[in-house]
Amino acid sequence: MLIELDSPAEVAAVRAAVVSAALPSVVDVVPAARTVLVRCSPGAGVAAVRDLVADLPVDVATPPAGRTVTIPVIYDGPDLALVASTAGVSEDEVVALHTGAVYTVAFCGFAPGFGYLTGLPDALRQPRLDTPRQSVPAGSVAVAGQFTGAYPRATPGGWRLLGRTEVVLFDASRSSPALFEPGDRVRFEVAS
Repeated sequence: MLIELDSPAEVAAVRAAVVSAALPSVVDVVPAARTVLVRCSPGAGVAAVRDLVADLPVDVATPPAGRTVTIPVIYDGPDLALVASTAGVSEDEVVALHTGAVYTVAFCGFAPGFGYLTGLPDALRQPRLDTPRQSVPAGSVAVAGQFTGAYPRATPGGWRLLGRTEVVLFDASRSSPALFEPGDRVRFEVAS
């Protein structure tokens, strides 16, 4: 069942409601920017999910927070000056704004372990680069649109790079390979 919604907040609330209901027929719950995909066992569960979602209030409440993850960042990214100029603030203010917010993992995608984090201060909301980079280094911390995130591995990308982290964001040998899960809270701090 694919549930289409109007905002990341609604996505988070629907995901949390379906997960917390622990319906036995639900196999997987996959949030995205404006949808939640609920996979059910064949022939079962869709009606229960439909009823659950239909009973949610229109003004969905903030879902309960997951874990809090702190990511140390070296703010020396190649787009730091561009972001500062576009935002009309200094580079130090960009860092202060970015580290001063608490973000929520809205959904994961693009690459294994890449979390789309909401809660970006308005001044830091930036368009993607006109021409994406052919390779963004693993650990790059970036912004684009209403999101911030960190690249778990080297990939092409068009987000504006603020800095980098040494934290391993995805490791297939861990019991939970991705560092982030939807609903987790993330804080960035200046690396010491």
